[in-house]
Amino acid sequence: MCSLNPPSMTMLSLLLTAMMALQTMAVMELNVPDQPVVVLHGRDAVLDCSFSPTSAFKLSDLTVFWQLTDTKRSVHGYWGGSDQLADQAERFANRTSLSPAQLGLGNASLLLSSVVVADEGSYTCFVRVQDYASAALLLQVAAPYSKPVVTLEPESSLRPGDELALTCVAYGGYPEADVIWQDGSGRNLTDNITTSLVANEEGLFTVTSVLTVVLEPNSTYSCRLINPLLGEEGHAFVTITGQNIAFPPVALWVTVGLAVCLLVLLIALAAVCSRKIKESCEEARREAEEAKELEEEESKTAMTLLNS
Repeated sequence: MCSLNPPSMTMLSLLLTAMMALQTMAVMELNVPDQPVVVLHGRDAVLDCSFSPTSAFKLSDLTVFWQLTDTKRSVHGYWGGSDQLADQAERFANRTSLSPAQLGLGNASLLLSSVVVADEGSYTCFVRVQDYASAALLLQVAAPYSKPVVTLEPESSLRPGDELALTCVAYGGYPEADVIWQDGSGRNLTDNITTSLVANEEGLFTVTSVLTVVLEPNSTYSCRLINPLLGEEGHAFVTITGQNIAFPPVALWVTVGLAVCLLVLLIALAAVCSRKIKESCEEARREAEEAKELEEEESKTAMTLLNS
C-alpha cells in the first residue's frame, strides 16, 4: 500500500500552486480528445495528451501530472526527469506509465493497463515546460453482454387467456443495456416489462427483464438487448405454439365425462327410437290384417244375401 510521504506532499502542493499561478500566463497548446475514450473492460487504455512547447526543452525541465478531475487524486506524476509516484492513488499502482521517448516529442499520453469499471471518469492532464497548460478528457468503460436467453413461466398447463411471464437474461456487460420487447408483428411491448440490474464484484451487470402477457396460441415474443456504448445488439425469441398449451387434469376428466354421457344418451335414444319404430310397424300390420278380415266378412255377407 502506498503511503503519503509528507515531503513529497509538500513538494506536490508547491508544484501545483506554482502551476496554477502560471495558468493565466499559459500559452502552450495542449490537446486531448473531445469525445470520450471508450475502452473494453480488462483492456489497456491510452489517455491521449499532446503539447506543443514554445521552444526546445530538456526532460529535466518538463513536468507532467495526471489526476482525477473530480477528486484530485493523483494518477501519475513526472518531473525532474523521472516518474514521481509517492503520492499515487493506491488503485493505480503498477498500472500507469508514460513514455520518456514520447515526452521529448510532446506526447504526454498516459497508458492505463487492465481497465476496470471503477476507472471510469474524468482525467486531467497538466503539463509545464516554460509555460503551463491543462485539459481534461473522459474515460468510459464498456463490456459486451452475453447472448440473451428467454424463458417462460409456467412452461406447461397453459390455456389461452392465462397470464404468462417471459424472462430475458444476459450477463457480464457494462454499462446498463437498453432492453426492447416485441411481439411477432414487431409491436413494441416495452411498457409491460420490469427490468433489474445486479452488479458483480467487478461492477459488470446481469440484466433481467420480465415481460407479462396474456397467452395467445402461436405467438412469438422477442427480446433485444443493446449496449449503448458498443452499439452491439443481442437477440433472443420464443414462440408459443399449440404444443405448449394443455388442459389441466380436472378439465380433461370433465371433457371425457361429458363425451361418455353424450354417447350413452345417443345409444339410449337410438334404442328407444328402434323400439318405437318396431311397435309402430307391428300395430300397422295388425290394423291391415283386421281390415282384411273385415273386408272378407263383408264379402261373405253380401254373397249370402244374393244367394237367398
